[in-house]
Amino acid sequence: MHPAIQGLLTIAIGVSGCIGYFYLSNQVLDKILFPARGPNAGRNINRANMIRPWLFLFPALAALGLYLAYPVVETLRLSLTERVPGGGYEWVGLDNYAQMVAEPKFWEAMRNNMLWLIVVPALSTAFGLLVAQLTDRIRWGSIAKSLIFMPMAISFVGASVIWKLVYDTRPVEQDQIGMLNALYIFFGGTEPQTWLTIPLWNNFFLMIVLIWIQTGFAMVILSAALRGIPEETVEAAILDGASPFQIFFKIKVPQIKTTILVVWTTITIVVLKVFDIVFAMTNGQWETQVLANYMFDKLFRANDWGVGSAAAMVIMLLVTPILVWNVRNARKEME
Repeated sequence: MHPAIQGLLTIAIGVSGCIGYFYLSNQVLDKILFPARGPNAGRNINRANMIRPWLFLFPALAALGLYLAYPVVETLRLSLTERVPGGGYEWVGLDNYAQMVAEPKFWEAMRNNMLWLIVVPALSTAFGLLVAQLTDRIRWGSIAKSLIFMPMAISFVGASVIWKLVYDTRPVEQDQIGMLNALYIFFGGTEPQTWLTIPLWNNFFLMIVLIWIQTGFAMVILSAALRGIPEETVEAAILDGASPFQIFFKIKVPQIKTTILVVWTTITIVVLKVFDIVFAMTNGQWETQVLANYMFDKLFRANDWGVGSAAAMVIMLLVTPILVWNVRNARKEME
């Protein structure tokens, strides 16, 4: 079957299934379970109205349970078991976690993740805020915003390929196609550097890719927040003789502090799950391992589902407090 026809057929079946589900479930509720007739008609109508919202929520709850709750429970189970040679699993308790924390690669991944958490959210948010402020003050600001936001449309793997070319290294007797090495040689460097193999610094070279992508996201959100600042407060500060720096840091930033924190935490969650960039550019070599890459190696290369699942649980535990804080903060904003 042609892919286009298959896609249209899938949409048609999905929409028809949804309509059929809601129609039939309401018919069963109103005509069979709680019919609106007889001496109990009023009570039945009330009962049906109490249950009806759950009929609409059931498909979403079922999907969340199947694709979110079940994988979490199953991953937790796998992290507490171990495969046996004859097939099946054997309960080992916390042995997988003990094995994981005893491996140097795990602590390398933890150290690198902490480094990413310190650098990437801070710089992405700072650059996004700076760009949002500056582009609102120039005539061609919308064009600049479009160009800066453009990397958000590129996948992490695509961005990694682009930046891998930027860091590319050729023998000294050949022309350098990597922009960084070309600049390095132009400004007096003797030999081209293999940037992605230099310990510690290679982590920063990888972080640049994610900062390049996330700055556009931060810019869009913070630009909207800056536009929402009442003009009266800015005009009052100007009349009081405040400088542009004072207006920005003492008037504007405090008023969008909540938005800045939301952007910061959202990028933090992305950083905790970062995998594609490291996998595509270094594959975790040269001391660039991160937790998601470590988990992938254990699950699909070492075929160690126990330790791999334990690493997945660690990532989830690190992400959960930030998600909870974001949800609570969003609820406060709505109130």
